[in-house]
Amino acid sequence: MTTPSATIEPRHFRDVMGHLPTSVVVVAGREAGTGRPAGLVVGTFQSLSLDPPLVTFSVANTSSSWPRIRPTGHFSASVLAAGQHDVCRTLAGKHDNKFAALDWHESTHSCPQITGAHAWIDCRTAQELEGGDHVIVIAEVQRLQAGTGDPLIFHRGRLGGYRDLQL
Repeated sequence: MTTPSATIEPRHFRDVMGHLPTSVVVVAGREAGTGRPAGLVVGTFQSLSLDPPLVTFSVANTSSSWPRIRPTGHFSASVLAAGQHDVCRTLAGKHDNKFAALDWHESTHSCPQITGAHAWIDCRTAQELEGGDHVIVIAEVQRLQAGTGDPLIFHRGRLGGYRDLQL
């Protein structure tokens, strides 16, 4: 007997799910041991609970950045603003020292926050769960601040603001 998931092609799944607009969030912290800034881009960041304040996001099991941040237990999430396409592309790459060419500042836990972001959320990792080819991270919100302007959105393979994507 075939299970329903076995009949769904990964590319088709990705194409259909791409119709769901997502935020573009940089999860950043300090590399354990060296203290160097490390970060990655996630499109799955969302609130989970108001009491206590929790957020969640997913990271591919193949990520080389999350394992560098994980041991410290703290990270800052920067919700990118419309127009921060280059920041997204830089941090989505696989090269070392991604933060060298970026404008950023430190959170209260010394985690990198992207300057000009739409919002910042400082977190402490509370739990990780297995989720297929991803790890689901649940984190306690410790501090947060809203910025101004519109967020950067990822929709159907494109980056843009609300007005760019005509949502």
